[in-house]
Amino acid sequence: MKALTVFLDGLISRNPTFVLILGMCPTLGTTSSALTGFSMGVATLFVLALSNMAISALKNVVPEKVRIPAFIVVIASFVTVLQMLMQAYLPALYTTLGIFIPLIVVNCILLGRAEAFASKNSVGLSLADGLGVGLGFTLALTLLGSVREFLGAGSIFGEQVYPEEFGALVFILAPGAFIVLGLLIALFNRLTAKPE
Repeated sequence: MKALTVFLDGLISRNPTFVLILGMCPTLGTTSSALTGFSMGVATLFVLALSNMAISALKNVVPEKVRIPAFIVVIASFVTVLQMLMQAYLPALYTTLGIFIPLIVVNCILLGRAEAFASKNSVGLSLADGLGVGLGFTLALTLLGSVREFLGAGSIFGEQVYPEEFGALVFILAPGAFIVLGLLIALFNRLTAKPE
């Protein structure tokens, strides 16, 4: 039951994009389409879940003085595995996401969850936290990418909904990322606000 609560908290009350406002570099940089937003979210989910489990398993072995560097090495190891898998099996997607894949190592979401949760809880709860926060991040990036792609190019996941010439190019460009993110954060806060 506690694992389910931890998982759901990562989706809603600790959503890294809409509540904690963490990981803004990949959030703004990779969400020009629904597919790239979804792919970046899944890549981060993969690394977050596995690194949380590994850090939780190693928490009693790693000396206090080298805790943070050890966490970074664990995260970097899983990012390297992810890079190799993507280069081997999804080369087009790997090329599209480019520099944002290796930058997962320094994403503050991963180090934050390692320090705040995985280093203090069991492997099972750390997995639930990684899956919840990772899925929350994936849903946020997919939603942001979908809205930007729909308003800017008239499509969602590459499927044309209305003619592309009617789209507003600003939503595909960098300013559109800030505009849509701000509106989605406001909407999320409105929907999750507790009545007074």
